[in-house]
Amino acid sequence: MVPPPEFESYYGRQIIKTPTWKTPDVPLYLFLGGLSGASALLAEGAAVSGNEQLEHFTRLVAAGGAGVGTVFLVHDLGRPERFLNMLRVFKVTSPLSVGSFILAPFASLSSAAAASQVTGRLPRLGRLAGVGAAAFGGPLATYTAALLANTAVPAWHTARQELPFVFGGSGAAAAGGLAMAALPVAASGPARRLAVAGAVLEIASVETMERRLGMVAEPYQQGRSGTLMKAARAATVTGATLAVLGRRSRLLRAVAGAALVAGSVTTRFGVFEAGLASARDPKYTVVPQRERMAARAAEDRATTR
Repeated sequence: MVPPPEFESYYGRQIIKTPTWKTPDVPLYLFLGGLSGASALLAEGAAVSGNEQLEHFTRLVAAGGAGVGTVFLVHDLGRPERFLNMLRVFKVTSPLSVGSFILAPFASLSSAAAASQVTGRLPRLGRLAGVGAAAFGGPLATYTAALLANTAVPAWHTARQELPFVFGGSGAAAAGGLAMAALPVAASGPARRLAVAGAVLEIASVETMERRLGMVAEPYQQGRSGTLMKAARAATVTGATLAVLGRRSRLLRAVAGAALVAGSVTTRFGVFEAGLASARDPKYTVVPQRERMAARAAEDRATTR
């Protein structure tokens, strides 16, 4: 028997270029977007239910995360005016353009809501700003997944169906975990429930993604990126388990919240590194392409018989 041939590229060269996005700027921006967006949603829920302590904390987290995330984004772009230039034109087919018009109003609205919360001034306008920030919170937490998937990078593009759920769940786990770690038990009940739900969604989405991608899932399971994804999963599972067990324990909730935040950060770094690894290895571009061509050819032969 002749062994199956191994894939080889032309002189071992890459097929696509490796993204030039910076580390840690971009992974941290991805994390802070999820944390801020989910915190704005949690803050609005707290406002509706009258949980003032949770609302106050999550308003500050939403505004602070958006501000720091914008700093990382601008640093990656190199010059501040490049971010301003992205706001000159709205292009619905570009996730980067759409994302700019999500981030800018979210940062403004969440900052206004937080300022009103801290100073006590203009409470009605602050409340309205909080509603607006919550409206942009979900898109902010998930648009970065579309931003990655709208590239030729195999590990990102092929995972376009699951990445929004991975990022959305991870953002919810981080927002709930941070509030759960910082606030007393009496005020952090909604945060604990959001954190557990987000962790379950993230873990299930990553599992589904890795099963569906087949060979392209290897960067999520091997090497540096694989190590990061395994660490993220362990931290998220640990945090969710402690959150369920520690319903009345302040200490367990604090440890659970810290684990969930750490898992969310590590997930972003793992996904980012997996994309870079898949771009460097040409087999993740060529082999799936050949498999799709062979499948189409088989379908054509079947329909012509």
